[in-house]
Amino acid sequence: MDLDWQTDGWIIVAGGLCAIASSLLGNFLVLRRLSLMGDAISHSVLPGIAAAFLFSGTRGSIVVLIGAASMGLLTVWLTELIRKYGKVEESAAIGVVFTSLFAVGLIMMVRAGDKIDLDPSCVLYGNLEMIILKKVATPFGEVPQVVITLCVVCLLNAICIAVFFKQWQVSTFDPLLSQAQGISPTLFHYILASLVAVTCIASFEAVGNILVVAMLVVPAATAFLLCKRLHAMILVSVVIGTASAIVGHLLAISVPVAFGFKSVNSAAMMAVASGIFLVIAVIASPRAGVLVRLIEQRTVARKIVGEDMLALLYRHSERKIENNRAFENRSVLAKGDIAVQLKITLQKLNSVTSDLVRNGWVSMTQTSVTLTDKGHRVAQNLIRSHRLWEQYLSVEVNASNARLHAQAESLEHFTNSSLRDKLDAETGQSTLDPHGRSIPPEG
Repeated sequence: MDLDWQTDGWIIVAGGLCAIASSLLGNFLVLRRLSLMGDAISHSVLPGIAAAFLFSGTRGSIVVLIGAASMGLLTVWLTELIRKYGKVEESAAIGVVFTSLFAVGLIMMVRAGDKIDLDPSCVLYGNLEMIILKKVATPFGEVPQVVITLCVVCLLNAICIAVFFKQWQVSTFDPLLSQAQGISPTLFHYILASLVAVTCIASFEAVGNILVVAMLVVPAATAFLLCKRLHAMILVSVVIGTASAIVGHLLAISVPVAFGFKSVNSAAMMAVASGIFLVIAVIASPRAGVLVRLIEQRTVARKIVGEDMLALLYRHSERKIENNRAFENRSVLAKGDIAVQLKITLQKLNSVTSDLVRNGWVSMTQTSVTLTDKGHRVAQNLIRSHRLWEQYLSVEVNASNARLHAQAESLEHFTNSSLRDKLDAETGQSTLDPHGRSIPPEG
């Protein structure tokens, strides 16, 4: 795969600048639960673009930016109007507004096709591969005009976020506190809409609507899965957006060719690359990834089986005492009996028992498991938690005796010593549970 800076390099730079500009704003769209608003604005600015072209006769005029920003504000205003007076949820109102305005914009472009140099497919899909045909002279040499435009938009978005970061933060996370501090959430809502509209129009000619919509949402959503702090989220979203532009273009020119096809649209493949990063984050995020949740669930399930085994050994020791058998603060049960009562396989039993052996709670032979003194204290606290919950549910909740055991069994594994003390106090420090069994002291 041969890369040429004069073509591939500028394509990656333009796509990266669009991704950065969009990602900076996308963080606040995602956090404000307005992801669809970015999609709405990116579609509904088309009437403003078409009207500005008809008025100015050029694509490079400031009139175009004003027209796009005006339509962005109109989109937000109409959405709020429909939501407030139409009594519909915000997502429905957004859907009504942006589809209507998008349709109007397409009609205007088609009807005025002989008067304006604007291709609807270009607006949708972009034309990154052709940006090198329109360059301007700079002190650093000839640079595609789109790159300069996107640099200005990136700088504008970065300055607006950096200078008013506190206001963005407060109005995003706590609008009521924002109002109390004299910061208008509505004002920043409209400023965000204007910046999104300007970013969209600056990106349309080069990268098209598809990439803008993707970069407004996907990098920020990916960063949200990976970060806990807003500063970190913004930084990570910018990195992911930039990486999506690089990886997307490389995939666009290499993967289809490897299968004997022509290269595909780079802007579209950049959007696909951002989606790949999102899928990776959904699966492997250390905060809420699928793998992390599966590991946590398996860990909790394994812990519960181990504690059930300790409780089973403790109850067995109680029965030995009731039958006047010798008891030396430990209990022994055959592995087969434990597996049958816990409804698990011998393989899983051996695996869980190995964890208990490492903790020093049990000792194990080939045929049996023995509760140690240390394990006896842990099991005693488990049984104490179980019977305190049964007593509490019986006295305070009036639960039936038939349901007490199952409910207490689900709660005993998540009860610490302080909660046991509270349960003991609430139940009048009873020494017997509702079934007449002794509630053991704290181990």
